[in-house]
Amino acid sequence: MFEIMLLLGGFLVVPGSALAVVTESDFFDILPVVLSASRLSQPVGDVPAAVTLIDQDMIRASGFRDIPDLLRLVPGFSVAYTRDNTWAAGYHGLGDAYSRRFQVLVDGRSIYSPHFGAVNWNDLPLAMEDIERIEVVRGPNASIYGANSFAAVINIITKTAAQVSGELVSTQVGTHGMRGLLVRHGGGEGAFRYRLTASDQQRDRFEKNIAPAPNTSSGQYFEASKTRFINGRMDWQLTPGSDVMAQFGLTQGDGKAGSSTLDARSALEPREQDSRAFYLQLAYHKVESARREWRVQAYHTQNTFDADTRVAPLVFGSFSDNVVVNQYLLQSRSSIDLQVNEQWTPGLRAVWGGELWQETVKSPQSYNSTRTMRGEIARAFGNLEWRPHEQVLVQGGAMLEHHYFTGADISPRVAVNFTVVPDHVLRLGVSRAYRSPTFFEELGNQVLLNDAGAVVDTTIMRHGGLEPERILSRELGYVGRWNALKLELDVRLYRDHIENFIGEKKVVPNPPSDVNSFQPKVFFYDNIGSVDAHGGEVQLRWRPTPSLDVSAHYARVFLRAATSVGNYNTDIPASAPRDSWGALARYQFGNGWDGSVFAQYSDPQKWLSPGDVTRAFIRVDVHLARRWKWQGTEVEAAVVGQNLGNDYEEFRNTNLFSRRVYGSLGFKW
Repeated sequence: MFEIMLLLGGFLVVPGSALAVVTESDFFDILPVVLSASRLSQPVGDVPAAVTLIDQDMIRASGFRDIPDLLRLVPGFSVAYTRDNTWAAGYHGLGDAYSRRFQVLVDGRSIYSPHFGAVNWNDLPLAMEDIERIEVVRGPNASIYGANSFAAVINIITKTAAQVSGELVSTQVGTHGMRGLLVRHGGGEGAFRYRLTASDQQRDRFEKNIAPAPNTSSGQYFEASKTRFINGRMDWQLTPGSDVMAQFGLTQGDGKAGSSTLDARSALEPREQDSRAFYLQLAYHKVESARREWRVQAYHTQNTFDADTRVAPLVFGSFSDNVVVNQYLLQSRSSIDLQVNEQWTPGLRAVWGGELWQETVKSPQSYNSTRTMRGEIARAFGNLEWRPHEQVLVQGGAMLEHHYFTGADISPRVAVNFTVVPDHVLRLGVSRAYRSPTFFEELGNQVLLNDAGAVVDTTIMRHGGLEPERILSRELGYVGRWNALKLELDVRLYRDHIENFIGEKKVVPNPPSDVNSFQPKVFFYDNIGSVDAHGGEVQLRWRPTPSLDVSAHYARVFLRAATSVGNYNTDIPASAPRDSWGALARYQFGNGWDGSVFAQYSDPQKWLSPGDVTRAFIRVDVHLARRWKWQGTEVEAAVVGQNLGNDYEEFRNTNLFSRRVYGSLGFKW
């Protein structure tokens, strides 16, 4: 009954992206201000959900050059590079090759793929050096950002043009084919500022020429990727109370992959993959008064993937034919949204608004059709923050959404924060969220054709009629700080129940007589059952002196599945490491020198389709850098060692991440 009352209370409201004026110092105090949990600027002690803040110091100290690696700094997250320029990520398990249960935003622009639900990290035209901070909301947040904000929300906030004036040139060189070059120019003056960034990156992902272990996937995959991009941002202060922001980005990627052995499947896997992406984004922000401001935003994104169409001779049992491989994929999203922030009384404020999306997908091999599929999403949201007492903060919100596959759903949330004593806050929260099926889950009909154009193999049949996945999440949180110790602590205990879990189900008989297939496995997507998860996580930040900065986290996860597909009942409980932890420590030695150490531990886990069981591992990275002035130019030199211990497995047990070292040199003037 208590949960039902909380959910009904949450129908009163819903959310958008924080507009309040926030200074840079707000993000680096002991208890910083964050924007993503409710679309209102709030100290982390006031937020209605657990949040991890990754700031510029942590990004630099980590030595990471790939944005998904930064999620290793967040409790409960598992991260792995899969193949074909794809990253996998899981929060409390359920991680597969597509990371389809997260909403990922860059300056309010969603990069969630409508085809697989994947996050195309490698095609994101964004440099580490241009990131202001990353806020990760740990747990469902559909009341704020809509369907697919199911497990977590990752909000990447970039630097304004005014923050990066002047020139920057940076290069990286290292083992495993690592090469990188970044050039940035920031210009303009007064009310008008702009920046342009160009980057060229390449690297090998895994060890080559290592024979597969017995009873593992056939073949040792190797990966080599090249990514080039250019992006730009313009910030124009029209009046003291209004401004315009415009952005664009273009990406070109070249991926190469292979296997040390060729079997029936790897013969059909393209050895080269080209990708292209671009986006345009425009936002107008208006401060009407001290009590009201609003923002309207529009953007368009497009991603294209193309593995060269070719004919592969294939022999499988008694089957022998030429098979056409064509992995062309085109997907896009167009969006316009409005957000209004209002302060009604000193203790009562709200944010409300709406959003319209159109998504398109075209992939002949994935849908056995040459047509472009389209769908529209409409959303209305609101979120209310009310302080009835100086020690009590009540927040409620909801998102009403109409999705092109699943119709109308409402995602409510309510949370109550109690300040037990100053700087020590308890949080009780409950929320409901949905994940709508992707185009491929709902309409996928994956086939292979022979060179005459006839279907010779079907791997995914179209089923349709899927219900959205639904999660009920309850949490107890604590945020505290000890000023004398310069220590901040965040604890989260949670219990989640997922219904209508979407998974692959075998067609029976498999394959049916009316389906062309030369292999005895044909699947379709279906709502196959439920998943329960509970556990806890802890994160801390300790800055005892201006020279020492330590962040650390620990997570423990328990999963249980009740599905109609037997292998999911064993795979899902193993899809999260039971125990995992990580720590990043940075020390400033003086005279421009600083060093950092990152350590990570993970228990074994089972990555869902098409991943493997990967063994427990410990990873240790070291970063040493020095900054100095030379003829009016700021110079930074650094050396980074990654995974200085034993090789470990990522996603597949044949993907071995080994020790690697790179150096970087940067000039800024």
